[in-house]
Amino acid sequence: MAGPPAISAALTAALAADSGDGIIYDLSGIGERYTTLVEELPGVDVRFAMKACPVDEVLAHLAARGAGFDAASPNEIAQAVRTGVPLDRIHYGNTVKSDRSIAQAYRLGVRDFATDSLEDVAAIAAHAPGSRVFCRLATTGEGALWGLSGKFGCSGTDAVLVLEAARRAGLTPAGLSVHVGSQQMTTEAWQDAFERIADVIVALARIGIALDHVNLGGGLPALGYLDRRGDPLDPPLDKMFAVIREGVERLREISGTELDLVMEPGRYLVADHGAIRAHVSRLSSRQQLDGERRHWLYLSCGKFNGLYEMDELQYRLVFPTHPDAEYVEAVVAGPSCDSDDAYDHEHSLVRVPRDVASGDPVWILSSGAYAASYTTRGFNGFDPLPCGWISGDPADRP
Repeated sequence: MAGPPAISAALTAALAADSGDGIIYDLSGIGERYTTLVEELPGVDVRFAMKACPVDEVLAHLAARGAGFDAASPNEIAQAVRTGVPLDRIHYGNTVKSDRSIAQAYRLGVRDFATDSLEDVAAIAAHAPGSRVFCRLATTGEGALWGLSGKFGCSGTDAVLVLEAARRAGLTPAGLSVHVGSQQMTTEAWQDAFERIADVIVALARIGIALDHVNLGGGLPALGYLDRRGDPLDPPLDKMFAVIREGVERLREISGTELDLVMEPGRYLVADHGAIRAHVSRLSSRQQLDGERRHWLYLSCGKFNGLYEMDELQYRLVFPTHPDAEYVEAVVAGPSCDSDDAYDHEHSLVRVPRDVASGDPVWILSSGAYAASYTTRGFNGFDPLPCGWISGDPADRP
């Protein structure tokens, strides 16, 4: 096992430099991860999945490196445009979109749209005439921490119908896309995706449709997470890159054209180069109803302010003021009064210094993906609902 990546000296220094809670991003580390990706997959057109880290400074840094953006809403598109990236390097990657959202994206200058249904194609033709579309194929999501199957993507048979309808409607049937599931841990998922894409390319050729690109979506894993036993997950990233290189070459041979490769990494680029600085609220010990005594470590942030993904993964915790402590096993939980705001009680006990005290700092590593999305911004760029009120009591009237 390769083990988790070491935290950079710059990120360590930034975490230690302040005492307040917050999320810190190492832009240099993110840039280095981007460089690794384009070296491993020569010619790849990177469209960063903005939902993973909608932070202006991160987006600007990636844009300066040459990345484009995978946006899922008009708000995300507008944020991408503000980086100065060329409009042809922004696509609307969400297959779920209203007529109004399509029209807004078109007005903002976007001309590349994901789709997966005849109804969506008709809406794009009506509100974004002449645009390019790429059809998302469904995958099983097997081998990923989040499979992402069901809500998005269509069968290969439907994909042919969708792209044929796009051509009839005056749109350009430009590509196919997949998503093998977030934090994908197997090479088999990528191999299965290539098989699905290959079958559709052959079927499209029979009706005279030649694509110009394949979009392999997201799914490339972060390297710093732990499994429920506290061991590194250790995904086979080198083998994944090899499978992707081989798969793209095969698709090019099948299509007879120089298909471009597009990918939408999110977690892979930012997770390991972001960390949360939090604090201990309390380490307590209580006898449970089953008679067992269990330690609970309550932190100053949890599921509802940054650690939403704690249901599926375990972050590495560092206690910088307790480098050589005696440890106990504890359930880690957030500060809210919601029982879901905790790691799985039965399988995710974490080693915690026995003498940790309220107010001690805790660094939560590899938390650079999605933490900001779930904390300070509407996820995917969708605004939180505004609150209104009514009352029959005259005393409540403004």
